[in-house]
Amino acid sequence: MLPFEFVVFGKPISQQTKDRSRIQSWQASVRRSVKAVWQNPPLDEPLRITMTHFYDVGHSDESGVPDSDNIIKPVRQALAGLIFVPDLAVIDFISRRRNLSGSFRIKGMSPVLAQGFSKGEQFLHVRIEASLDPASLK
Repeated sequence: MLPFEFVVFGKPISQQTKDRSRIQSWQASVRRSVKAVWQNPPLDEPLRITMTHFYDVGHSDESGVPDSDNIIKPVRQALAGLIFVPDLAVIDFISRRRNLSGSFRIKGMSPVLAQGFSKGEQFLHVRIEASLDPASLK
């Protein structure tokens, strides 16, 4: 079951957008991408989610690219109840962004990440894996 990963093509929608219908549409896209590959019940174990937005703009103007911290909440809400038990399981959330115009050297690229790159457009890659339970660190 874990690790589990998926990609969503298109530009992630920021939590700060005033158009709530855009967020709902984006969350529906996230859920469709997950449902295509996830057939398990929601997890209630400690999880780490790593999310990378691969965007496609020139290096000189990244003003239209949402901040990585502003796309966390819509994605997290879309996954709640589908991948994990709401408000219980996710203890680590890493969000980052990378320009597709850059050069990448990726060792051991997963087929899912390769699928994202192969389409040639911006996408969000999400990887969900087990995390250390903070109680076990005492």
